[in-house]
Amino acid sequence: MHESFYHINQTQMYRQRITKQQAQEIALQHVPGKIQHVDMDLENGVLVYEVFILTPENQIFEVEILAKSGRILKIEQENDFD
Repeated sequence: MHESFYHINQTQMYRQRITKQQAQEIALQHVPGKIQHVDMDLENGVLVYEVFILTPENQIFEVEILAKSGRILKIEQENDFD
């Protein structure tokens, strides 16, 4: 029983990822503004945070952040408000 518990904790350790709050902070470091929406999506088998930010110039940017490490995958300006 104890071995199973230890194994589960080890497995969880390898699956650790940044929090939603950390993803928002990372995104705001690169695109200042106000968070509009945050999603977590599975892209090609990889968990990604999608953070949508409204800038002071009223532009919307999407910042994609790798959930496992916090690395930014892309930043792009949204042209439509869907």
